[in-house]
Amino acid sequence: MTGDSIGKRIATYRRRRGLSQAALAGLIGRSESWLSQVERGVRSVDRMSVLLDLSRLLHVDVQALTGTPWQLAPNGAQRADGIEEVRSALNQYTGLLGGSETIPHLAQIRRSASDAHSDYQAARYASVMRSIPTLIADADSALLHAGPDDREAALSYVETYVVASKLLTKLGVGDLGAVTADRAAMAAGRSDSPAAQGMAVYQVVTALLRSDQVDQAEQLAMRMVQQLGPLVRSDDPALVSVTGALWLIAAVIAARRTEQWEAESRLAEASSLADLLGHDANYAWTAFGPTNVAIHRVSVAAELGNPGAALDAAAAVDLDALPTGLLSRRAQVNLDLAWAQSQRRRDAEATLNLLAAEKAAPEAVAQNIVAREIMRTMLARARRGNGDALQALATRAGVLD
Repeated sequence: MTGDSIGKRIATYRRRRGLSQAALAGLIGRSESWLSQVERGVRSVDRMSVLLDLSRLLHVDVQALTGTPWQLAPNGAQRADGIEEVRSALNQYTGLLGGSETIPHLAQIRRSASDAHSDYQAARYASVMRSIPTLIADADSALLHAGPDDREAALSYVETYVVASKLLTKLGVGDLGAVTADRAAMAAGRSDSPAAQGMAVYQVVTALLRSDQVDQAEQLAMRMVQQLGPLVRSDDPALVSVTGALWLIAAVIAARRTEQWEAESRLAEASSLADLLGHDANYAWTAFGPTNVAIHRVSVAAELGNPGAALDAAAAVDLDALPTGLLSRRAQVNLDLAWAQSQRRRDAEATLNLLAAEKAAPEAVAQNIVAREIMRTMLARARRGNGDALQALATRAGVLD
């Protein structure tokens, strides 16, 4: 059975608060017609920030609107296995209480961290989760036994905690995502590497965004690009890539604020750095390059709530130019296109894009609440006998029992 849509839940809580459609729509900067369509299931909530605004105004948790555990999985999935093991590893506080006398080889830690980053970018989240506790224990032990000037130990620690934070933030474990990002940032100062410092700060920005601390995220991202900008050189591709990635996330933040001009300005800064890099790459695990800038143009248009611009931007994206293994990046384009097509009521095309995203990165689709809501919206308006592929996809995604 299809569960209640987000629109139906919004209508229920709006009435309980005694708000008219016109009043609530005005408070979130939307039209009464838009809210009416959402509540009737004609269209979906098109931005995550709108869900957060609605939950605040209706005095309910986001979970009450989405029907899924927001704290554990803001993108709509169930609690992931292995979280408690990660929490236990983080609570060892090796630096204060000591740990194993065995000193892991730094080269092995960095190889394992690289494998975890590769799995993360391929949306193999369960595999990364299994590896994180051991990685954390080894990185902690290596840093404990390192000297104050041991740059390699600090770099190993940063890479380990960055990938841990990426995964935990993606899965919505906000407290642990913030803790791991903060530890990476603290160790980055010992690394004497601007690229590592940028990597760590990028992850703090991401964790802040996931907890809806948009002001702090924006301030930190902009301070970091201003600090790194004068250091950028063509012979340091990692630093070029990290700085470019920070401009991209800053563009998404501007779009979340509906500041179109600022978003486009920041995309232009990232594009200049992509031109300096000269090719699509994956330095410092950023996936940065001209194609990733093009992908972010699609995402920015989607964040601005402009399906036409998203479709136009997608026409310039050549996914085959991406380095091998960046499956979650590929899936994101299809997810943004599915949203845009569903907004245009082109449900067959939206379904094809959802299926393409699932083929590329099934775990990424399973973690995306917008994808699930698109499915609910299209199922509600599907004609009998049509949409068999959509129904099968919705069943796999847990939208249908």
